[in-house]
Amino acid sequence: MTKIAAEPLAALRARTSYKWQTYPADVLPLFVAEMDYPLAEPVQQAIIARVLASDTGYIAGPEPVAAAFSGYAGRTWGWDVAASDVRTTTDVSVGIVECLRQTVPVDGSVVITPPVYPPFFELPPEADASVVEVPLLLTGTGWKLDLPQLERAFARGADALLLCSPHNPLGLVHSVESLRAVADLSVKYGVAVISDEIHAPLAYEAAAFTPYLSVSDNAREYGICVTAASKAWNIAGTKCAVMVAQSDRTRLQLDSMPAEVSARTSILGLHGTAAAYNDGGPWLGGVLESLAANRSLLGELLAARLPAVVYRPPLAGYLAWLDFRGLGWEDPAAVALERARVALEPGQRFGRQGSGFARLNFACSPDVLAEAVDRLAAAAAL
Repeated sequence: MTKIAAEPLAALRARTSYKWQTYPADVLPLFVAEMDYPLAEPVQQAIIARVLASDTGYIAGPEPVAAAFSGYAGRTWGWDVAASDVRTTTDVSVGIVECLRQTVPVDGSVVITPPVYPPFFELPPEADASVVEVPLLLTGTGWKLDLPQLERAFARGADALLLCSPHNPLGLVHSVESLRAVADLSVKYGVAVISDEIHAPLAYEAAAFTPYLSVSDNAREYGICVTAASKAWNIAGTKCAVMVAQSDRTRLQLDSMPAEVSARTSILGLHGTAAAYNDGGPWLGGVLESLAANRSLLGELLAARLPAVVYRPPLAGYLAWLDFRGLGWEDPAAVALERARVALEPGQRFGRQGSGFARLNFACSPDVLAEAVDRLAAAAAL
């Protein structure tokens, strides 16, 4: 395993992605969840091979990814997934919407647990459902699901829970006990659980993360996993996501989706994703080594330069949820952009609980991270 280093800023600014085209060159873009590392060679070669073969038509089926994900899940988490239980679609958000359409009646309701990934507020309405908020609890030992409030929401008639696992923006890895409790409540009240596990390969200790469907028969009965290689291997633009069902009920739900849900998967994404799951482990290990170093570095930099900012290192992923309320910054992202020329993700996008917070992406070079904190510290001193 070789440590993977971020590319130089000059090379990064030549990229045409949203991260590098949104702001002027004097802004350090640490907002959207995209990493600054070079693409994994097995993924590169898989995509290039399809292009050289002029193989850029419609997918024939999910088989390459289904087999690859089955193997990856078993090796990484000890999760037994039959390839026949795996389907593909274009991305996780599309997968979530289509799963909700199969599990939630029109005018039904979907529980989300803010502060949470901003599209979670928008995806249920896209599926003709309303949103019910059950915020996470912040305790002395960290964040956790509010199980009593979840049960109240289920008892009042919620149709589904949209679970973020690991939880964005906190990097929270839910405990097995919490997941089992959710599964028991799901069966008790007949509530579907759609588990977004896109950040799962980025857990700093693979054994710390538990796939929702692996925790119990109850989880499998009403649960569907939606995930992708897009965050861990930085291939969101290749457009391929995975949906997994492991009960007769949920298999039928996936099989009841329109054929176009699967057909819109990109053939380049299909083969790139299969390569990531099959052969991208050493590259991901190197990336996680770099991310772990930056995770620690961010804590050291904040302690030295911005001690009023509260930071809980994430257990998974490269996103830091920073509490700027000690500086009196109600909208830290706006202040950071205006005064420091650092682009952060506004906390308010993650729910009302995000006022005074901002999300920072530390999947960058240590030098860029240090410069960003220096700029923020200088802004705080104004």
